[in-house]
Amino acid sequence: MESDLELLGRWCDGDKQAGSDLFARHFDVVYGFFARKVEDEAEELVQDTFVACVHSRDAFRQQSSFRTYLFAIARNLLYAYWRRRGVRGHAIDFQEVSLTDLATSIGTHLERDQDRKLLLAALQRLPLDDQLLLEMFYWENMDSAELGEVFELAPASVRSRLHRARQVLRSELSLEGPAEIETSVTSLDSWARRLRPDRSSSRPR
Repeated sequence: MESDLELLGRWCDGDKQAGSDLFARHFDVVYGFFARKVEDEAEELVQDTFVACVHSRDAFRQQSSFRTYLFAIARNLLYAYWRRRGVRGHAIDFQEVSLTDLATSIGTHLERDQDRKLLLAALQRLPLDDQLLLEMFYWENMDSAELGEVFELAPASVRSRLHRARQVLRSELSLEGPAEIETSVTSLDSWARRLRPDRSSSRPR
């Protein structure tokens, strides 16, 4: 199987099949990233992410994996999406604002597991930058170096941010009330990783 970088190179050279193969390989993860955070443009943002991979190829240092490159682009496009929908003239600080602040309602897919619903709700009340950091840490298994590539931070800063974000998430979960949730968060990392959303169920039919 060709590597992501080989497919990207052939796509940039005009091979449309290579682009289709790369798109198919990563569609589910990128769509899942956007589907939990935008109201109606997830598919369009996925398309924009892959197009941007070609347009910004010269800026890709290739010191990181294609996946971190893809998530860095997706993060920037997500922030651009919410800036477009914001109040004109008002800057948005994504280290402070949450999805609940940005929109009164976010289209989310039905979740069968009650714990997952509680976790997603708590994540969406965090500053969006912290939400993205935790989702990539828990559900994409990114380490400090990879997260540093996406968020443009030193690994030590990533670890500090992760510690703070997990403490805030723990506090948000404790507000839910049920004793079983409070017990679960004593092993927050393993608990949150088990609640990774099902990407196949969020993919459009």
